[in-house]
Amino acid sequence: MELKYTIPAQARIGHVHLKVANLERAMNFYCQLLGFEVTTKYGEQAAFISAGGYHHHIGINTWHSKNGPRAATNVVGLFHTAILYPTRKDLAIILHRLMEEKYPLTGTADHGVSEALYLDDPDGNGVELYWDRPQEQWPLHHDGSLHMYTRPLDTDGLLQEIS
Repeated sequence: MELKYTIPAQARIGHVHLKVANLERAMNFYCQLLGFEVTTKYGEQAAFISAGGYHHHIGINTWHSKNGPRAATNVVGLFHTAILYPTRKDLAIILHRLMEEKYPLTGTADHGVSEALYLDDPDGNGVELYWDRPQEQWPLHHDGSLHMYTRPLDTDGLLQEIS
């Protein structure tokens, strides 16, 4: 008899650790542009960064990747790191910041359960910036299962959150 295991509902992805070619360039993206704070740095090889004082949400290092090429889109690996913003207004603020800095987006989407912005970090690692709608607003199929989709994001409507 096979026993079914279910991960505890309180489990979360604690952090992601990324290989980068240039530590300072990656820190500029994650800290200067996106606003993460450095919690610790290991010389010119690695840094741990966080939001709100957590020990680290993202680790970045050059241990095996210093001066390496950009991540290829057609190979096995991480598709993207998703960063959850607490409110729609917070997502609007980062969209406005990216537009001010002329940082290119690779896409935007309304997924029903969330609204998302997509971009690549300087090493070609995908990054999703998103907020979740309240669970009671998540769209459902007639059978009660979750109905996620990909539709165009109303970026003008999103930006109205901060005007």
